[in-house]
Amino acid sequence: MQKCREAGITVRMVTGDNLQTAISIALQAGIITQDELLDEDVAMEGWQFRERVEGLVELEDSNGQKRDAIKNKQEFRQLKRKLKVLARSTPEDKYILVVGLRDEGSVVAVTGDGTNDAQALRRADVGFAMGIAGTDVAKEASEIVLLDDNFNSMLTAVKWGRNIYANVRKFLQFQMTVNVVAMYLVFHGGVFFGDSPLTSVQMLWVNLIMDTFAALALATEPPREDILKDKPYQRKEQIVTETMWRNILAQSFF
Repeated sequence: MQKCREAGITVRMVTGDNLQTAISIALQAGIITQDELLDEDVAMEGWQFRERVEGLVELEDSNGQKRDAIKNKQEFRQLKRKLKVLARSTPEDKYILVVGLRDEGSVVAVTGDGTNDAQALRRADVGFAMGIAGTDVAKEASEIVLLDDNFNSMLTAVKWGRNIYANVRKFLQFQMTVNVVAMYLVFHGGVFFGDSPLTSVQMLWVNLIMDTFAALALATEPPREDILKDKPYQRKEQIVTETMWRNILAQSFF
């Protein structure tokens, strides 16, 4: 749980157990602290959650497609910052929570092992099913199956997911730097000297070497030990950032 907090991941427990049992387990697992329990919105029962957000409504987008949405979005925004434990909950509560978090721009991962978790698993960005205790329905509704039913395995998935994204960015920065320099040489060579300093075959060789060896080197780089301490990527974040553009232009000029 400490590693999840450092990685910017908010863990919420949705269970059918009674409230006191859920709070006790959440305290032992480190999902919540005693200080957080002073706020009544940190832990509540499913019926309270449904009443406050007023359930779901069906909306129709510009393309005519229908989708579910939270009815009382203002109340949900207040709850999502604090809610960590949801007890005496139904499969509908889990689904409502997933729908609300996704509508608010959060990237949502859901764990589950039963048939009643299938709806929430499908609606989430990433569904994690239990490979040992999980039902076939839950596995089919998920993107990832945890073979050891271990929550820590989710951190492994997050680590490698972030590593792949970081490696893609590294390759793009490298490749765009090479292309900017090549275009600059060809353009200015043609303008000032009447001929490109690189022939077509030479340009193909440059692209061949940069697109294969460099891509393999950057794509197969293993994750750093501290990669989970990086800030999580936002849903609408551009893959080429302002810092990358600055690096590309500065390195190309050099």
